Amino acid sequence: MVQLGFYINQEHCVGCKACDVSCKDKNDLDIGMNFRRVYEYEEGGYVQQGEGIVPNVTAYYFSIACNHCTSPACLPSCPTKAIIKREEDGIVIVEQEKCIGSRFCVRACPYGAPQFDNEILKMSKCDSCLTLREKGEEPVCVTTCPQRAIEFGPMEELQKKYGKVNQIKGMPNPDTKPNLVITPHRHAL
Repeated sequence: MVQLGFYINQEHCVGCKACDVSCKDKNDLDIGMNFRRVYEYEEGGYVQQGEGIVPNVTAYYFSIACNHCTSPACLPSCPTKAIIKREEDGIVIVEQEKCIGSRFCVRACPYGAPQFDNEILKMSKCDSCLTLREKGEEPVCVTTCPQRAIEFGPMEELQKKYGKVNQIKGMPNPDTKPNLVITPHRHAL
């Protein structure tokens, strides 16, 4: 099996949310539903220095969707086994015909990937744009990023090219083995 996953270059992400918006558009998501989200992480403050006040603030952005984890927490939490990890590419999907909308997967996922669809009363989530990929295209978040800060492909290739960092400051640190590679912002480690 080839495990597919995402690469995020935090040094290039400017927080424009083009990936978030294009994903919402492609998937026709309602207000409040986001398969890909862009978070801003800030820390620090202002310090007294002599007669003045000096800023000591750092901030960076982070784009995240489903990490199609090697050990997804959402999978065993589903009472109807509607969440599966595809054998051919390791992508975690929701089989809508089996889903009863229990939302147990929402509570189980540390990354907030499963989303409840109020229209169909079932769970939905990032599927790495399967319909586009079946036509030989990239996921929409990859193609719309103006900074080219997102890539998608075989994890083995992404790790050879960019390393194995998959955890940064501000992220949950579960034992799900996320299929994600990050070039961290200088303040994110």
